[in-house]
Amino acid sequence: AAGGTPAAGGQAAPGGPVQVEVRAVEQRAMTDDVTAVGSLVSNESVVLRPEVAGRISAIRFRDGAAVRKGDVLVELDAAVQRAELQQAQASLRLADANIRRTEDLFARKFVSQSSLDTARSQLEVARATTALAQARLERTQIRAPFAGVVGIRDVSPGHFVKDGDALVNLEDIATLKVDFRLPELYLGRIRAGQTLEVSSDVLPGERFPATVDAINPLVDAQGRAVVLRARLQNAQGRLRPGMFVRVRLILDQRADALLVPEEALVPAPGNVQFVYRVVDGKAQRTEVKTGMRRDAMVEIVAGLLPDALVVTAGQLKLRDGVPVQIVQRDARAGGASPAAQATVTR
Repeated sequence: AAGGTPAAGGQAAPGGPVQVEVRAVEQRAMTDDVTAVGSLVSNESVVLRPEVAGRISAIRFRDGAAVRKGDVLVELDAAVQRAELQQAQASLRLADANIRRTEDLFARKFVSQSSLDTARSQLEVARATTALAQARLERTQIRAPFAGVVGIRDVSPGHFVKDGDALVNLEDIATLKVDFRLPELYLGRIRAGQTLEVSSDVLPGERFPATVDAINPLVDAQGRAVVLRARLQNAQGRLRPGMFVRVRLILDQRADALLVPEEALVPAPGNVQFVYRVVDGKAQRTEVKTGMRRDAMVEIVAGLLPDALVVTAGQLKLRDGVPVQIVQRDARAGGASPAAQATVTR
């Protein structure tokens, strides 16, 4: 209607300034990251198996309990092995006494060098036999190779087991490994020591810090992906091996990234993008280079300075140097740059 106030969006009275909405360029801390899915793996995992056949005489653990490195978990009947060790020790004592007598006689030239060599050889054989018997006896005790948590056993005292039969699994879950994959295009941007966040649907809203521990040098030819392994502290045992997790890997962090709303960008031929800045009441066309995008915000890597006013509505009627009238200034425009962090991905 005649005499009415034109609305924002480029409408203006003939010969008058173009009415626009503006927002200041924001400067925020920004994180460049990538997300993936992965699985949790025990830091160490083993299924305990006996090296010799025998009958179980005792089980020294409780299902699901924590054990220390070196703890005896399962004992096999060792009556035969103990008898063999006693026999070997008796032979060793005899050989030791014999070598002392032979050395004394040899010193007085009552025996030959050959007799002395024979006595020494018998002593070495007795020592080896004793060590062998001791090793056989120790194999009847299945010990924890590392500290961890035992699983649920399927055997009982009196059960006869063969060498290689599964007794129980042992898992070190105080530290967990996180295995996940990323597309090969990230290969040049990943390295050991980078930080990541791990989350699970089992514990919604919680984030667990982890660190990239290793990168597989072989790229999967089928999926064109690279396999990474991270390490996660799990002292409270809230996470368990085998769980499905979501991984957020932080590739880069910038404390002073410049952001503008997506609607401020105006595309141009040749894959060029620009924005209109408001300078001294006039529109000034400015070509920009963009980076990351997220949450309707775009990172500007070249072309703008902090707190510059950019047009977010009304660009259709604008040309370089056209007078403008600001009819709405975003509440977030101007003033100090927000301190809140924005996390941005490609």
